[in-house]
Amino acid sequence: MEPRFDLMANEVGAKLGKRFFNVGLAIQQSSLPRTVQDLVMLRASQINGCGWCVDVHSKEAAAAGETAVRLALVAAWRESTVFTDAERAALALAEEGTRLADAHQGVSDETWAQVRRHYDDDQIAALVYLVATINAANRLGVMVHSKGGSYEPGVFAGLEN
Repeated sequence: MEPRFDLMANEVGAKLGKRFFNVGLAIQQSSLPRTVQDLVMLRASQINGCGWCVDVHSKEAAAAGETAVRLALVAAWRESTVFTDAERAALALAEEGTRLADAHQGVSDETWAQVRRHYDDDQIAALVYLVATINAANRLGVMVHSKGGSYEPGVFAGLEN
């Protein structure tokens, strides 16, 4: 499939994209560990099948020092030993928050309790917004057929306001 539309080449799309990016920037600047942010964005993107987002988040995580083993095991994190309990709680929230239509209860009380155990209120706020925004970004990418493979790490570095 060929890309359908370049949102950033459109005046309205670029204007909205800039504001959307600024939400992500606020999350990035929060006290939620960057490693957790990277893992959550990668896992949601895998679930949603957004090739461009998987490309971006796996490459950015690798550039930030994430290991190839951990990146490869994100898709099977429940069956892996390389993630901390805090990371596992965040990944569970990412999965349950991404698969809302698949689960009648949404995010389980058990997962929420794990998140509360490992993160403070500011980190939880950032984590909840992160799950929501990465899902929105995935949907944008999938709708317009954005393709993965050509992203170069650091492209978004220094973009603000």
